[in-house]
Amino acid sequence: MTALPPESLAGKTIAVLGGTGPQGRGLARRFAAAGLTVVIGSRDRERAAGTASELTGATGRRVSGTDNAGAAAAGDIVVIAVPWQGHADLLKELVTVLAGKLVVDCVNPLGFDKQGAYALAVEEGSAAQQAQALLPESTVVGAFHNVSAVKLDDPKIASVDTDLLVLADVREASDLVQELASCIPGVRGVYGGRLRNAHQVEALTANLISVNRRYKAHAGIRITDI
Repeated sequence: MTALPPESLAGKTIAVLGGTGPQGRGLARRFAAAGLTVVIGSRDRERAAGTASELTGATGRRVSGTDNAGAAAAGDIVVIAVPWQGHADLLKELVTVLAGKLVVDCVNPLGFDKQGAYALAVEEGSAAQQAQALLPESTVVGAFHNVSAVKLDDPKIASVDTDLLVLADVREASDLVQELASCIPGVRGVYGGRLRNAHQVEALTANLISVNRRYKAHAGIRITDI
């Protein structure tokens, strides 16, 4: 039976920029499987189309693929899942096309050395805050930072089993992204504060990478007592 999206998301197109990377591809897979209309964006239009074709076959739902600008234009909700190194440059290119849209930033500014992953300092405070500064006419929400890309993109895993912290300055935007998170089986979206609190959520990914390496796992987080 084909999954049906929640009423709040019915008729909305979810664009995933960076949708050919591990996290973006995994999110696109889960959103499509939930019955949502999904378009993948990439710097390479042909690669996006190839990934979209693979996900269409895997989920039974039509997923389309194009370049990042085309996907951003098509999306009602636009998920930013690109590497940190290209984050600012991409958003600067898309200021006009993203105006008036809900932008979900799930980028983690991390560095890596012989000791493992570590959080990078961001002038604006966090990737999500940088996105909001660069996109003044968009509503930016921070979410999907700490979920395992491996679990998202593994069709054999029925339930991802994690909570996701959602950070936003606009209540209605936070509520909608929590609904989007909850489309993924086993996932619960939890309000985690305003965008000014995004830095520690993004940085937590470095800790989870360390956990995963030590315990050979794909760990997530759970928020208790709610």
